[in-house]
Amino acid sequence: MRGLIQRVNSASVTVGDSVVASIDSGLLLFLGIEKNDCEDKAEKLLNKVLKYRVFADSAGKMNQCLLDKEGDLLIVSQFTLAASTDKGLRPSFTSAASTEKAKQIYDHFLTSCDKAYPKFKSGIFGEDMQVALVNDGPVTFLLHA
Repeated sequence: MRGLIQRVNSASVTVGDSVVASIDSGLLLFLGIEKNDCEDKAEKLLNKVLKYRVFADSAGKMNQCLLDKEGDLLIVSQFTLAASTDKGLRPSFTSAASTEKAKQIYDHFLTSCDKAYPKFKSGIFGEDMQVALVNDGPVTFLLHA
């Protein structure tokens, strides 16, 4: 399971002509689910996302996490994060979870997030989404579980 987090001043997800989710200052998480992933890995990644120290403390050091800052969180499914790019010039998605399995784990991730940090919003799984963001920093990390 891969989670690409970006510290943002704002972010939103649009499907068609409708904005389905938007946040202010916080984290944007792109979530990629691989075929060997499970609910345990989802729990581990969620814990890492919530506690990863990417926000500045009073001394200007990255020493505060999303929980400390009480910032917003926007979660967007992105199967392309599961791509293998080692060979050739075309990504391979053989390591990506099936749509059914990915949806199950994604839903579990959202349910777990609702319990641990209900201050989140999400895109719509499987939809073609337009994601807009104002990256703060820029600060971007690829997390693994």
